[in-house]
Amino acid sequence: MAPETGPVATPVERLEQALIQKIEAGDVELPLLPQAASRVLALAADPASDASKLSSLIHQDQALAAHVMRIANSPAYMPRSPVVSLQHAVAMLGITLLSEIAFTASLKSGAFKVPGHEDEVKRLWRHSLASGAFAKEVARMRRVNVESAYLCGLLHEIGKPVVLQTVTTLAHTQHILLEKPVLRGWVEGYHSRVGVLIAEKWSLPKQVTAAIQYYEEYDHADSFRQECLLTCAADKLASHLLTPDDMSEETLRALAVFGELNLYPNDIDQLMKTKDHVLAVVNALNL
Repeated sequence: MAPETGPVATPVERLEQALIQKIEAGDVELPLLPQAASRVLALAADPASDASKLSSLIHQDQALAAHVMRIANSPAYMPRSPVVSLQHAVAMLGITLLSEIAFTASLKSGAFKVPGHEDEVKRLWRHSLASGAFAKEVARMRRVNVESAYLCGLLHEIGKPVVLQTVTTLAHTQHILLEKPVLRGWVEGYHSRVGVLIAEKWSLPKQVTAAIQYYEEYDHADSFRQECLLTCAADKLASHLLTPDDMSEETLRALAVFGELNLYPNDIDQLMKTKDHVLAVVNALNL
């Protein structure tokens, strides 16, 4: 009698196994943190840095300087008169907000690119921008560090375009055509593990790494639970803003995360009033 064998794995199952093996071995092509973004992060963390250092750093990258000027003149930041120079932008927006804009603009050019999946990448980028903006609003309400909250919101799904790229490359080499729901399911399922690898490679602040890893499972966070909660709330608010059919206001308001943050119905009312501003920020930064 021939020995019994288990069910033969389908090509799609084999592809998922190959993806898991790559992630577990750390054999995933991670994006480099763009040089300008790295320098902006370092400047923002340096108490001795000042506006002139930031504006001279932005000046060194013509494309970045152009993006910053365009964003500073957008409806999201509502300048009373046109911003005509980086010095003017610093004076009007302040070094913290300008650092944020410069970091975000330089990040987009490096980390959010997957040829053939431009629409999906654009969707992911807009969600990240909205999450960053909402994270600031929640942080103000909870009186916690706003700049740190922004980074947590902006970067919590940084693994998604990388998983998308990795799966696309694997599928291409194995001549497998993946259906969109399968692809999206894998991106959702594996992005946080890849995001942690990116956070380590980029030497991101520890609270950002924790938010990437635990924003969906904040009860498992050993440290920085507040940042994980805040990022979860921002993520859900972003989903409601950008895809209200998937996240209705009724569903949003019933989420446990708001109670965990000690936010009450009137606090959620206040967050809802920021939706137009958040959308304006998303549109301004959506390079």
